Amino acid sequence: MRLQEDNAINETCAAQALEQERVMDTQCPFCSVQCKKLVVEQTGDGWATYTAVPKPNAASEGRLCTKGMHAHQHALASDRILHPMAKVDGEFVRISWEEAHRLVASKLTAIQRTYGDDAIGVYGGGSLTNESAYLLGKFARVALRSRYIDYNGRFCMSAAASAGNKAFGMDRGLTNPLSDIAHARCIILAGTNIAECQPTLMPYFTQAKEDGAFIIAIDPRRTGTTELANLHLNVKPGMDAALASGMLKVIVEQGYTDHAFIEARTKGFNELKEHLAAMDLEQIAEITGVPAGLIRQAAEAFGKASTGMVFTARGVEQQTDGYLAVRNFLNLALVTGKMGREGSGYGAITGQGNGQGGREHGQKADQLPGYRSIDNEADRAYIAGVWGIDAGDLPGKGVSAYEMMEKIHAEEIRALFVMGSNPVVSNPNADFVEEGLRKLEFLVVSDMFLSETARMADLILPTTSYLENEGTLTNLEGRVLLREANRPAPGEAKHDWQILGEVAARLGKAAYFPYKSAEQIFEELRIASRGGIADYYGITYERLRREEGVYWPCPDPVRPGEKRLFERSFAHPDGKAELIAVPHHFPDEQVSEAYPLQLTTGRVLTHYLTGVQTRRSHSLAARQFESYLEIHPATAKKHRIEDAVLIRLESRRGSIVVRSKLTADIREDTVFVPMHWGGIQNVNKVTNEALDPTCKMPGFKVCAVQVRPLIESD
Repeated sequence: MRLQEDNAINETCAAQALEQERVMDTQCPFCSVQCKKLVVEQTGDGWATYTAVPKPNAASEGRLCTKGMHAHQHALASDRILHPMAKVDGEFVRISWEEAHRLVASKLTAIQRTYGDDAIGVYGGGSLTNESAYLLGKFARVALRSRYIDYNGRFCMSAAASAGNKAFGMDRGLTNPLSDIAHARCIILAGTNIAECQPTLMPYFTQAKEDGAFIIAIDPRRTGTTELANLHLNVKPGMDAALASGMLKVIVEQGYTDHAFIEARTKGFNELKEHLAAMDLEQIAEITGVPAGLIRQAAEAFGKASTGMVFTARGVEQQTDGYLAVRNFLNLALVTGKMGREGSGYGAITGQGNGQGGREHGQKADQLPGYRSIDNEADRAYIAGVWGIDAGDLPGKGVSAYEMMEKIHAEEIRALFVMGSNPVVSNPNADFVEEGLRKLEFLVVSDMFLSETARMADLILPTTSYLENEGTLTNLEGRVLLREANRPAPGEAKHDWQILGEVAARLGKAAYFPYKSAEQIFEELRIASRGGIADYYGITYERLRREEGVYWPCPDPVRPGEKRLFERSFAHPDGKAELIAVPHHFPDEQVSEAYPLQLTTGRVLTHYLTGVQTRRSHSLAARQFESYLEIHPATAKKHRIEDAVLIRLESRRGSIVVRSKLTADIREDTVFVPMHWGGIQNVNKVTNEALDPTCKMPGFKVCAVQVRPLIESD
């Protein structure tokens, strides 16, 4: 009997030795929904398997898309950068952190001594935690004393942010909680392909439609999102603002406006009304490519609905008139009184994981923490006090992300510190950008992988992944979430905030960067944001753990944050929203005989941003391993292009090679290429560098191109 018991015990111990389980409680690092999940690690004798399991949460309601299901794969990838590396004779060699710190400090100090403080630029990212984003802004302005800091969120949210600030007096991605979507009787989805970009949000819209909502989708392509819609407006790229004007004209002339709301809570309506009266609906139909009858149908559906919501994304915003285009869609919501109540509001569908929080706390050239303005003397004085410096020592406003690239090319910026971004692939006119980066005297890149930009670096600093780095992120609806750390940093990788603090110390600024944890940084961020538009003062780590997430603004530690904005007044001093007359604007670059087609760009379901992370996931890379060009069969025939062949796509700036994909789901005058690949497939080699004059958003979504087979047939 004892022998049997011993055998049973031995078998149990052997089984335990063969398999152990660990559960990591985390959230997806990709899109702005920030879905919560569990990553289950099972290890045995020399092997390990990982499985992602959706976790119930208020935003995604326990859903997880394919990117989230496989996000752990890039964090565990074998080609993670694990040690600092310096470029010596054109090759990367491993160095110690001590050598890395000494190198970066000596180089940056020498460059500033020769060319001045502003000779160094800092380039951040919308996927950094709030703590890292906050510290990056402080690092640029306190440790480096440079005005030149901006980030890749300039290419994501700047048009919507500037429009919200001007129209409402503040910018938060969604003015309403996601739960309000179910109560909207009409929904406008303008330039957003939620089915592929934020798929875990689709059930909100599916449920709304089942409950009777009329959904209008505006997109030059037919997508999974437009398939859900009751009405698809197949607009010409770049003509979204004019389409909104057509809808406004019908709404005003047919009396679908909310006169009481307009009178009490807006200003500028009479000027807008006069502007619309002078417009011709048939002309709008001609320039937008959307029949007048469909414009009327959309206007009537939205105007007559008792509640309604308007959502915009990059299709509307990544234009050289992106700011005005969003303002015109805000006009639609305001003149019909569809703001500040259940089922009525506006949402900018943020692309990046922390696109919202990343722009609130100081990464942007014109902003200080709490969404304060760097040009406002009171704001400067307050933040200088929090940081323990003289307000006169705080640098002024810098320039936008692409304008930084122009200053690099002109050799005004001589060194660049890049954290959490891949500007070689994400900027427009990418060949120009790459050429400029080669002129730098010193390029430092902090990354997990050897991205296209990191390959050009003089020094690479290895950073941790989302599974290893604790911190907060703010999702698209303004809900601040805490992401816990679940595994130790691999190799010698360090957290972003540790890297910044250590470099600052080498620059003689250790006293300003005393942090020992992300939570300690957040405690300072709370103070820095206090009283600002994006007030996080009432949010703590303990509260986030207890409540799952807290909406901002939240000035009180014992009261809830504000879920629904503008219920009683807008954020302007007089409490009123601003309407604006928006003139017709045509794309900066028109088609011609040499460049007869319009190119638009976008995302695909399985990849994220420039693909540095998702292309390291074998499951995601296998689903979409190369880029492609969507082209209508009739257009393909005209240009002698067959399906699934390599083609050359060329603009006035450069050319790429991608594979053709014939589809009737796109306009005949338009072609589409996704944005997630670098090298010869980098679509931003051909995109236009022209900028929106207000928010400095590049016009990614439309430029003139030509297409031809890579190998011409006889």
